Amino acid sequence: MNTTTAAAPAIVSLPIEGMTCASCVARVEKALARVPGVRSASVNLATESAAVEMVAPVGATVLAAAVLKAGYAVPQETVALGVSGMTCASCVARVERALQRVPGVVAAQVNLATERAEVVRWKGQAATADLLAALERAGYGGRDLA
Repeated sequence: MNTTTAAAPAIVSLPIEGMTCASCVARVEKALARVPGVRSASVNLATESAAVEMVAPVGATVLAAAVLKAGYAVPQETVALGVSGMTCASCVARVERALQRVPGVVAAQVNLATERAEVVRWKGQAATADLLAALERAGYGGRDLA
């Protein structure tokens, strides 16, 4: 008897700008559904967002590229964080990986000398508290520089 259970699919929410009608919604849903690893996508015109159900890990930039190719935008914002406890390039890589694992993060760039991380995230996603918690789980201190 097989006692293993399949992991529940991950659902990622992303903001989308530029949609004006039901045809736009269908176009974005179709574009996202074609991305390898995506099971389904449900787009809401009123909230300008998409809920993407994934069966395999899909990078934020891959999802955004599919939306862009369909003719719409995924708005982004940048947040600056102070990072303490780093001593070497391995620490920098570890911090970047920890931040990039937070859903909604598009990219993270860390500077050891200035003890600063620049995180690009989808607008309204990857709350600063979640980013700081990711730093703490990775063994580093963090603070919002806003």
